[in-house]
Amino acid sequence: MNEGVCWLEGEIVPLEQARVPVLDHGFLYGDGVFEGIRFYGGVPFLLVEHLRRLRDSARAIALDLPWSEAELAGIVEAVVEAAGREDGYVRLIVTRGEGPLGIDPASCERPRLIVIASRLEMVDRAARREGIRLVVAATRRLPPDGLDPRIKSLNYLNHVLARIEANRAGADEAVLLNAQGRVAEGTADNLFVVRDGRLATPPVIDGALPGITRALVLQLAGEMGIEVQEQSLAPYDLYTADELFLTGTGAELIPVREIDGRPLRACPGPLFLRCQQAFRRYIAACCQGAG
Repeated sequence: MNEGVCWLEGEIVPLEQARVPVLDHGFLYGDGVFEGIRFYGGVPFLLVEHLRRLRDSARAIALDLPWSEAELAGIVEAVVEAAGREDGYVRLIVTRGEGPLGIDPASCERPRLIVIASRLEMVDRAARREGIRLVVAATRRLPPDGLDPRIKSLNYLNHVLARIEANRAGADEAVLLNAQGRVAEGTADNLFVVRDGRLATPPVIDGALPGITRALVLQLAGEMGIEVQEQSLAPYDLYTADELFLTGTGAELIPVREIDGRPLRACPGPLFLRCQQAFRRYIAACCQGAG
């Protein structure tokens, strides 16, 4: 089985053979946008929603995409087929393209598209079953007036620094707060708390990415009659929650057992398990034959 494949300059090649010029402004300056897309049973999951967000992110940074959504979908599907695996992960990247040194984007003639299909395991099976440990990072989420959190850009240094904090603390993931001390998100995922049978997640205005899995969980929870809301949260709300879990394309749904050394009351909790089961049923319905 291939370790991974990559679509680049109109060709699909083994991942280890893919090369990008060092003068690409995505490499030099983090100038570009991306999407992560899961596929199950060989079918890209929620592809339309991901491509819409990609286009929105590109428009927000004044990056014109020369490919239609239908063309992008066709490329993603071809890469998934070439990957030779039933389940996996696609990283779709659009950079500003190649240009001379200097940050002026006008020097880049054409955006570059890169589509990678490979494996992605954010945590091992034991952690998914037993829950992960979180820490609240000292690194703060960039404010919306600096870089809007709805833009899924290639610049993830803020999140990388928070993940380094988690690594050094012996934790699995970090929670970023905004400048006002409110909960924003994890380094690569959204966050949900459960208290008294109600489900809550931070609003986008507090610094959360409008996650596609986040939106699906809100939808599924509502359909199951679970009270859900977007509301500002502080670390206190995480420490005193009945349950806590993360969502994301890469994460899927992951329960949390401890935050800053404080055990959660339940992990995995009953509401998490209901959401997880509904999520899996939704995948099976969308991706026939998905495992």
